[in-house]
Amino acid sequence: MDLNIFIDGDQGTTGLDLQNRLRGGEFRIRTLPANLRKDAAARRAALNESDIAVLCLPDAAARDAVAMIENPSVRVIDASSAHRTSPGWVYGLPELDAQQGERIASALRVTNPGCYPTAAVALLRPLTDAGLLPADYPLVIHAVSGYSGQGRAGVEAYEAGAGAGVHSLKVYGLALEHKHVPEIETYAGLTERPIFVPAYGSYRQGIVLTIGLHARMLPAGVSGARIHECLVERYRDAAHVRVMPTSSAAPMTELDPQVHNGSNDMSLGVAWNERTEQIVLGAVLDNLGKGAAGAAVQNLRLMTGALLPVA
Repeated sequence: MDLNIFIDGDQGTTGLDLQNRLRGGEFRIRTLPANLRKDAAARRAALNESDIAVLCLPDAAARDAVAMIENPSVRVIDASSAHRTSPGWVYGLPELDAQQGERIASALRVTNPGCYPTAAVALLRPLTDAGLLPADYPLVIHAVSGYSGQGRAGVEAYEAGAGAGVHSLKVYGLALEHKHVPEIETYAGLTERPIFVPAYGSYRQGIVLTIGLHARMLPAGVSGARIHECLVERYRDAAHVRVMPTSSAAPMTELDPQVHNGSNDMSLGVAWNERTEQIVLGAVLDNLGKGAAGAAVQNLRLMTGALLPVA
């Protein structure tokens, strides 16, 4: 397939991983040489000459890149959070609902989901759609990511010794203004802002995200088993989302954040205790895979109809 794919921001963690995933494929992948990466004229030309531009940039630079595009036929996948809730952009989570893959396939502008929202929305959206979770439920979402979630500079600092041995877990975002919250609220179908408490662990990559629910605050008849059944039905045919089998007799007892590292897959699970009437939703994915570059490749495949391998 003779398409020109330009990666703007090819030296960041997402850009580098994206190139690895596309290596040996059927597209012409273009990047700028080191001396032109910050040259506005060179970037503008590369963007406008591409069939699809994949933006692996900080938010402000991604907005600047979009503003440089004058060629109306150029399509964009933005891996930053700059356009996640912007009008005119299609949310790049194919599993959002039954029609989302088709919307992405025909879109001119696709915004890649955030790594944490990918997990939270995948867990919550089926439940709000089915009426099992009230849209105004007072949610508290906890998540731990590998330190690669800090970006290339954070990875280099950590691996150079600035983080190693200093902390095994660092909770952040306690100002409760994390940029992923509006995205979660919008695409999970919520009417009240959830509390989101993220953290970095002392491992390189992988996310584990959990959400606690009280059965007494859910609609009558909603149980952990019913929630699990809803998720199984929603993702029955999803290529990259697996709902872990569980029951009151064989409950989910642990989650390994690194189990999907290097892949574009995500596992969802439900744990519950009938005596305490408490439920925990859980998700595991690679923050650099389904949470970033893997999702970009999945969206690229949809937008082009190409049979690219998605690890």
